[in-house]
Amino acid sequence: MSLVLIGFVIVTWLVSVEVILTFSHAKTFPVEKALIRDLLKRYNKEGQAGRPVVHPSDKIVVNFSVSLIQIMDVDEKNQVLKTNIWYHYKWPDFLLQWNHSLHDNITSIRVPPDKIWLPDIVLYNFADNRLTEQRDALVVVGHTGELQWMPQAILNSSCFFDTLFFPFDEHICHFKFGSWSYNGDMLDIDFIGEDRHMDMSDYIESTEWDITENTAVKNTKYYTCCPEPYTDMTFTLKFKRRVAFYTFILILPCSLLSLLTLVIFWVPPESPAKLQLGMNIFLAFFVLLLLLSDYTPRAATSIPLIGAYFCLSMILITMSTVFACTVANMYFRGVRIARAPRWLRSCVIESAAQWLCVHEVIEESRYQPVTPRKTWSTYVTGEQSHSDPETLVAKTHLLNCPTGSRQDIRDYGAFRDVTRELCEPSTSSSLPSLALPSPAEETVLLEEVSSVREMMEENLWVSDTVEVYNKQVREWRMIACVMDRILFTSYIGVNVLGIVVILMRSYLL
Repeated sequence: MSLVLIGFVIVTWLVSVEVILTFSHAKTFPVEKALIRDLLKRYNKEGQAGRPVVHPSDKIVVNFSVSLIQIMDVDEKNQVLKTNIWYHYKWPDFLLQWNHSLHDNITSIRVPPDKIWLPDIVLYNFADNRLTEQRDALVVVGHTGELQWMPQAILNSSCFFDTLFFPFDEHICHFKFGSWSYNGDMLDIDFIGEDRHMDMSDYIESTEWDITENTAVKNTKYYTCCPEPYTDMTFTLKFKRRVAFYTFILILPCSLLSLLTLVIFWVPPESPAKLQLGMNIFLAFFVLLLLLSDYTPRAATSIPLIGAYFCLSMILITMSTVFACTVANMYFRGVRIARAPRWLRSCVIESAAQWLCVHEVIEESRYQPVTPRKTWSTYVTGEQSHSDPETLVAKTHLLNCPTGSRQDIRDYGAFRDVTRELCEPSTSSSLPSLALPSPAEETVLLEEVSSVREMMEENLWVSDTVEVYNKQVREWRMIACVMDRILFTSYIGVNVLGIVVILMRSYLL
């Protein structure tokens, strides 16, 4: 019997506890809902429009701050900065006060923002056509009538981006917040606490930008439309670009192409690779210029310095290509026309070559070309041969007369004197008398000696002509090399001068 009684008492106690807990929960939720219903009912009765103040002359103070979460995009073309931020509003509303002791000590509630009055603080330099800048978030209402609202917003703010120093550029963007319709006598905006900057405790680091400065200031401004003052808060962000990526896709290729441009002036003047290399480098700079245009505004007030350097390099490459054509023309056409003029040889070979350390020995011939009375072809065929130097150069191998054997050929001049003595009758009485050949033998001997003499004179004339031709070729080639060296020095000078002018212009600005 005692066990049954004890069991009955335990069951009764458990049921009582369950009933008490159920009644407690049922009472708590209706109290909060009833409180919100009563507050909003009174709010609707007074009217949602209008500031929550007792007297029209009263000023409502809205405390405001901004938390920067992420720099989402920097659109330099359209001059728009896209950021993810959190607003933080605080303001009083006497219509939303209650005695928490009469409502089960409920000290705060959450109400929809579209049911109460909200301060019309907006971003002045908003750049989104949709004009929707924030997501819905519930307003936290305290029993003292203090409201807190923290909506999340994706801002597209207009900002001026100066790409003069791209990719080493640094930008300053302003976020100007203020009431759009209430003047400073009706609604005042102030900071929350002592912080005078954006809160970055939850900031997500950007992979492209580093924030170097973060400040905020409160302003009071008078507009031409109205005599009353208007207050606003301006947050300023200063950030610079991380250049690691652009160093490898713009700066390093530009430096390598600039060094490669110098190679153009060291290619031999007779080589067609000069023009090919120049055009290829020009196209490479043009591709880099197109790549640069994707990162800069179309109507920029200032041209990026690296873009100006690209254009300068393209101009210099164009000039070097034109000069390369000129030098090649001098080399190839000059030797076909005539020897280089005296003034050109004096200015370039004798003067400029020494200053530019271009060394090539060009000796003057000690012998003048011998004009034969009759060429070898005339003796054989009876026809006159052409005296074109290029034709003679082509026939040199047939005559077995290399240019290195010219001195040997000239030594045959002594043989002419010997033949002259042999052919002329001797008047010396000291020599023994010789039997004179018969007229027929004398005729044969004279013809043979004459043929040998004419062949030697022909060889000597061809050798001298080939030397003169080769000397002209060497002169024109040296002139071309000196011109290349002059252009090489000029390219370096103009390049350095252009960089100095660009940097000086950037510092003056």
